[in-house]
Amino acid sequence: MNSSDRTALTKLVKGKALELGFDICGIARPRVLDKNKNILREWCEAGMNGKMNYLLRNTEKRADPAKHMPEVQSIVVTGMSYNSANMQKEPGVPILSRYAYGKRYQDVITKKLNDLLIFIESQDNKTEGQVFVDSKPLFEKAWAVEAGLGWQGKHSIIINKEIGSFFFIGVLMLNIELDYDKPEIDHCGTCRLCIDRCPTGAINANRTINARKCISNLTIENRDPVAEELGPEFEKRVIGCDICQEICPWNKKAPINNHPEYSIPEEVANMTLAEWLSLTEEQFNRLFKESAVSRVKYPNFKHNISVVMNS
Repeated sequence: MNSSDRTALTKLVKGKALELGFDICGIARPRVLDKNKNILREWCEAGMNGKMNYLLRNTEKRADPAKHMPEVQSIVVTGMSYNSANMQKEPGVPILSRYAYGKRYQDVITKKLNDLLIFIESQDNKTEGQVFVDSKPLFEKAWAVEAGLGWQGKHSIIINKEIGSFFFIGVLMLNIELDYDKPEIDHCGTCRLCIDRCPTGAINANRTINARKCISNLTIENRDPVAEELGPEFEKRVIGCDICQEICPWNKKAPINNHPEYSIPEEVANMTLAEWLSLTEEQFNRLFKESAVSRVKYPNFKHNISVVMNS
């Protein structure tokens, strides 16, 4: 493929990504991310991974895209905002992270990336690709930086100048060469609002998170009931935590998304404290069957509600 054809195809790929519903799209040059691999190892050795022992495995594969796809020549990275206008309306109720409002993002984004791959194949029948949405060991955030989608904020989350940090990342590896974007520079400056605002002090100075203290990890990945003594620190957060993102200046001016997939159902948005406290397993399964909330088993969810509301 000559330079002009490559540039033309790159524009088509990015245009199709936006048409499919992604808000941002960039393309990275494949390489081995040795720096990220070393940071991960040191982080795990320090015990910062908590119970996420799976992160100790496949570090080489996380860092080297060629170990997933030997013929990879381009890494397309997409971002889809979940900064919804619809929020929980009742005061004083258990708080859900915005990422858990709507459908599981893995399902939504995987389909869109597969559709994008089909489109690219229609433009170049020699194209082959692989889709990644939290499905295999890969440094998704690092590739978002490499593709120019944003920079890694001090809270460790990727921030985009236009849409803030409330967005999901999707990755599509391709065996064809496209025009590469340049990594975004850091725009956090001396700001440390996220570090200072975190109620559990989970944010490390090197832009990593101590999972043993992180509310999001403790209410989702940890899989165990929240310890009673931690309730006062959780600020009524029962699934995930958006505190470090809500305080970020870059999110103050971020546009609201227009993706109905990530909108909170009205029934959930209007639930009163009494309804949360009396939530049955049948209601839980009906309301959250397509949501990330379903990752937490009903008994633990009810226990966590009790802990964070009795603080």
